[in-house]
Amino acid sequence: MNLILYAVPAFFLLIGLELLAERWRGTNYYRINDSLTSLATGTINQLVSVIDKLIPFTVYVMLYDSVALYTWPDSIWTWALAFVLYDFCYYWNHRMGHEVNILWAAHVVHHSSEEYNLTTALRQTGTSTLSFVFYLPLAILGFDPLMILSVGALNLIYQFWVHTRHVGKLGWYEWIFVTPSNHRGHHAQNTVYIDKNYGGVFILWDRLFGTYQEELDDDLPVFGIRGAVRSFNPLWVNFQIYNLLFWDAVHTRNWWHKLTIWFRRTGWRPPDVVDKYPLEKNELEDFVKFDIQIPGALKLYSIIQYTATATVGILFSIAALEMTIGQRAMLVAFVLLSSFSIGAVLENRHFAGVLEWMRLVTLFTLALLSPIPSALSIGLVVACVVSAPLLFIGRQRAQNLPPVNNAMPMPGGRAVHGK
Repeated sequence: MNLILYAVPAFFLLIGLELLAERWRGTNYYRINDSLTSLATGTINQLVSVIDKLIPFTVYVMLYDSVALYTWPDSIWTWALAFVLYDFCYYWNHRMGHEVNILWAAHVVHHSSEEYNLTTALRQTGTSTLSFVFYLPLAILGFDPLMILSVGALNLIYQFWVHTRHVGKLGWYEWIFVTPSNHRGHHAQNTVYIDKNYGGVFILWDRLFGTYQEELDDDLPVFGIRGAVRSFNPLWVNFQIYNLLFWDAVHTRNWWHKLTIWFRRTGWRPPDVVDKYPLEKNELEDFVKFDIQIPGALKLYSIIQYTATATVGILFSIAALEMTIGQRAMLVAFVLLSSFSIGAVLENRHFAGVLEWMRLVTLFTLALLSPIPSALSIGLVVACVVSAPLLFIGRQRAQNLPPVNNAMPMPGGRAVHGK
């Protein structure tokens, strides 16, 4: 059972409450383009988790069955110990995710938002397969695989609420647990906060291993990464750093560097590549949030179409094991292509209109002809009918607005997290 999926309604309820708080307080912590990108990456994460968790889970089970040192009783104390030890492993997984190139390539997705709100919590990578190795010691210690899946889900669910700017410091709680305040520091690109506060539930690990940094009133967090992703396309957000690492590996003439660049410290580049393809590193004082202006009709269109896409993705995640391989492939392709296309709308790309008209016609046809529940079919048809005039009007008005500028860096550059 995927506890994350069952927590989704609560997540969206809390996002709604945070939006009400935003309106009440007059803050400006949400942008439609940024939030939809976060939600789209979260949908992709859940979509691929059905597949990419299979191999890690299989390895864990095999290790557990072969070399487990102890059989733990199914008691509340065992669950509590597993929860604490899982968070300890999470600390090191998270820390290495900031310190090793290939692991940062996956984790950077979560840090690519330049806002900090509850949708940021859902901005999760779709390429985190390697992270499972940090939890294999729990198999050797004898913790049941299903128990680890459960405490891992609870760990992630806890982390959702700390992604808010509406909660200040919480006194003694700050000393033991991860809170909105100390996690805001973790998401900041200010020099003082970089590579700090890695805990998932317990901030004690950071205090113990020297990576704790309190949120400072005189140095408020500026969210995002120094080498901004500059895109609202969730697929590009997922693969940008892999792309940049790949081209650095291609360009260097040193074969050892071609092989080892993936496993070196985040930000390391082959010396010959640095000379030939120098990078401009953004200074904090020059930081400007990436934003593209689009008509209100396209914003509403994007919200409706993201909702339709996410609904299909979530239902796939729930019913994936009951589907044929062909059905799975079709739905995965639909969600991925929809995410790319909606991202193009948010970036006002010239080809977005053609892609979206093709996608709307395809979605409308599939909703009418596919053997899916009638309620879902009706909902998708209504979404298409309502969206069509919004797309037409929005694209007409968008012609008078500037398109995206350099959202996708050319090969040879790379984004860094303050390195």
